Amino acid sequence: MRAAPTILHLDMDAFYASAEQAAKPSLRGKPVVVGGLGMRGVVATASYEARRLGVHSAMPMAQARRLAPNAAYLVPRFALYRTVSDQVMELLGRLSPLVEPLSLDEAFVDLEAGGVADDAASARAIGGQLRTVIRAVTGLSGSVGLAGSKMLAKIASEEAKPDGLLLIEPGTERELLAPMPVRTLPGVGPATGDHLRRAGMTLVSHLAEAGEAELVRLLGKAHGVALHRMARGYDDRPVVAERDAKSVSVEDTFDVDLHDRVRVRSEVERLADRCVRRLRDAGRSGRTVVLKVRRYDFSTLTRSETLRGPTDDPAVVREAAARLLEAVDTTGGVRLLGVGVTGLADFTQEDLFAQAAEAEHAAEGSAAAAPDEHGDTAERAADRGPRESGEPPSSRRWPAGHDVRHDVHGHGWVQGSGVGRVTVRFEEPWTGPGRVRTFRIDDPHLRPAEPLPLVRDPVDYSSWPASLPKSLSGAGPAEGEESSP
Repeated sequence: MRAAPTILHLDMDAFYASAEQAAKPSLRGKPVVVGGLGMRGVVATASYEARRLGVHSAMPMAQARRLAPNAAYLVPRFALYRTVSDQVMELLGRLSPLVEPLSLDEAFVDLEAGGVADDAASARAIGGQLRTVIRAVTGLSGSVGLAGSKMLAKIASEEAKPDGLLLIEPGTERELLAPMPVRTLPGVGPATGDHLRRAGMTLVSHLAEAGEAELVRLLGKAHGVALHRMARGYDDRPVVAERDAKSVSVEDTFDVDLHDRVRVRSEVERLADRCVRRLRDAGRSGRTVVLKVRRYDFSTLTRSETLRGPTDDPAVVREAAARLLEAVDTTGGVRLLGVGVTGLADFTQEDLFAQAAEAEHAAEGSAAAAPDEHGDTAERAADRGPRESGEPPSSRRWPAGHDVRHDVHGHGWVQGSGVGRVTVRFEEPWTGPGRVRTFRIDDPHLRPAEPLPLVRDPVDYSSWPASLPKSLSGAGPAEGEESSP
């Protein structure tokens, strides 16, 4: 465990929902829920206003609607979230070469490795500056935890939420951890937590007092030893700048079970194409294709096929996934499909036969691989970006919360659509709440649009962290800063 609290953990506050509130002035201060809006949709993120009503991440959307019937329910806009995430990660990269992203909105930073902090005072100063600059650049808030280890830094950021900073002073770790539930510690999920509860251990202090031998007896050597060390505040895991992905995969859950075998195959082929796009974006290739099928009764089957060599050819992955599907019985209905590639490599073994097959496939314009508008999902639409304006207006989809532009009224976002109509609120991140208007879905003057930046005129932070921009230098300590006792 480090003497100096120079490991920083940043967690953006209610990221998706906060980004939507920043983009939509009429939703600020109101409950917002982001996620899949179908019958089987789940909550991705809820604003703090919605959380006070009992809504939380991973909750079925139907339950969320019962708890918060007046909340705004929006389809995710991944293009926006990725853009903001890139801005945040670029700021973190200015602090240290050792930045370990955990997701779009969360990362560890080793401040000592970057030479910007070597004690509690300098770490606190950088953490406060980081929060100030993130808000100036993105318009959003993030919570910061500072400690001598990754485990404690993550716990600190969670305790600091929302919009706060907590530094765990060296020597106070065990005192802070003692009253916390065992589920606070990494690696303690529902099953392990229930096992420990039956043994009378519900708090971290119980684990520390039980001793290593007792935890090894209950959980096995590796897990027991690691858990006992963490319960005493020890965690020597380093911040890893690049986490080597072991696989690339995509999956979709369908609002209604799929029974048509042709439709199932078309979805598998489409998923294979998406998977390859992500594979290529990462500059990788893979050797093993994996198919995941969750059937109507929630039973999940996984099938895999190992190829002769690594590939990033969409035809190869598509055909392998289709072969795997042939061995799966889908007659009762399918609720989820997934396609993945494992055995990743940085090179590709060219396959001339696959290239020929791909050319033939493209020439035929296979109907089985053509997008099905009614089966599309928010992330799939986000991956493709807005529809081209040349597309027939009557065939466009209008997901709730997504951006549009009208030739007369300007930029807005979809409040809802149905029965041949789409309702739009016209406002921008830097305006006040805008007016609401309703149009026919085939209105030729209305079209999908790209998300606007959340901050109209971001400050120049190019000199940071050497110095704060003048517009921020008088900001002083950020609100919500505190230290552990």
